[in-house]
Amino acid sequence: MTLISALANVHTTGQFGDYEEKNENDLLKISENKNLLIVQIFQYKNSSVSFEGINVDGLKLKNESLTVVFNDTTRIMWNGPKNWMLVSTKKDLIKNILNEFKDTDFAITDLSHSRAIIEIEGKETIEVLKKGCPFNFNTLEINNSINSTYNGIAFTVDKLNDNPNKVRLFTLRSFGESLYHAITDASLEFGFKSI
Repeated sequence: MTLISALANVHTTGQFGDYEEKNENDLLKISENKNLLIVQIFQYKNSSVSFEGINVDGLKLKNESLTVVFNDTTRIMWNGPKNWMLVSTKKDLIKNILNEFKDTDFAITDLSHSRAIIEIEGKETIEVLKKGCPFNFNTLEINNSINSTYNGIAFTVDKLNDNPNKVRLFTLRSFGESLYHAITDASLEFGFKSI
């Protein structure tokens, strides 16, 4: 199955907003991230199996709020009690996940084609997020993840870096274009480069 971009109709490359007379390195960078494996891992309430011994791509699940465990290819974000979202550049990792997690204890759902992913990088990234989300982004640290809303659109934020600030935003594919418009509108005053 060929992946069709969730933002194909709205994401165009170029410079937008207040970018004139600014150093290109100071502009926000907004891009769509495609071709990632996205899997939801949920442990059933009646399951007595310990998830702590389970290893996925060299990573162990943590049941702590905001926590992201990661390596060079895979990130596992805590989504809620005994609920995680795994994101990886290794598309074939799904086979290992299905073998590792027994369906009597875990629900494994491949979300790869049902999410839009937007990355924002630059020193004003947090200011853009503050414009539409009630979360206090001053407390969000590198390798933290939250679930919230942006202008009423449910989304997940994964903070990848803090120098410069870089976040990856996930939303349902059906809300992808609306979130993209909200993010780019909020970015206009800073100037941004769409790549």
